[in-house]
Amino acid sequence: MTATAAHGVEIGVIGGSGLYALLDHDEAQVVDIATPYGPPSGPLTIGELAGRRVAFLSRHGAGHVIPPHRLNFRANVWALASLGVRAIVTSAAVGGLVPEARPGRFALPDQFIDRTWGRHDTFFDGPSVQHLAAADPFDPELRRHAASAVAALGEDLMTEATTVVIQGPRFSTRAESRLFRSWGAHLVNMTQYPEVVLAAELGVGLVNLSFVTDTDAGDAAGEADAVDPQLVLDRMAAAEPRIRAAITAMVGAVPDDYTARQFVDPAAVAAVLAQAPVVA
Repeated sequence: MTATAAHGVEIGVIGGSGLYALLDHDEAQVVDIATPYGPPSGPLTIGELAGRRVAFLSRHGAGHVIPPHRLNFRANVWALASLGVRAIVTSAAVGGLVPEARPGRFALPDQFIDRTWGRHDTFFDGPSVQHLAAADPFDPELRRHAASAVAALGEDLMTEATTVVIQGPRFSTRAESRLFRSWGAHLVNMTQYPEVVLAAELGVGLVNLSFVTDTDAGDAAGEADAVDPQLVLDRMAAAEPRIRAAITAMVGAVPDDYTARQFVDPAAVAAVLAQAPVVA
């Protein structure tokens, strides 16, 4: 189908590792959206969550078949923005680099350090050139409401954290992990960039819920909780009820009158969203 705002969607949700479905499929509508950048990670599911009209997308696709470095971030964000969403809530598995980012804890990142390469990280490749102000990439208002909502569930969470975003799909070496700690980073992840800046370019606010699964290449004391692919998947599966509850609370906490920050000329944004989708 052609993307349209007629669905009345308010909020987008992008599910990370371990979160491949969210809405009641008996009542939800599944739509395939073509974009100017190729196909998104899969069909979008549109339905009700926490009393809001939501569009859900599994970042890695059903069955976790798309690796981080092959994700079509522009298509994913464009598809949600084309539905008229004002806010995007995302989830992600992360490694903890510092003692306070211990496995099993939630975090709401407010900063990132980009260590990726080769990713299409802007909608404005020319001739329209737009420079994004990215001092505070994750929407402060959404983060504030999300923190209150998740804390109300009884969850202990970090309300500020810097994520180092690595290329993936491999994990860090010990030397890289030590380097990231020396930079003052708290978390390591493979997908938070360029997702958040692409949303900002289109005037959509984004807040991320990170779940700490491991201690990256090991903590300062040794090998405790060092990252392993199966460990990540197992811990995400065990935490799925908590992640679902937190995402639901965050969606419900988005103010009815929420307006995202505007960093790019609205006319330039409208031109991006008016592009014809590429239909295979």
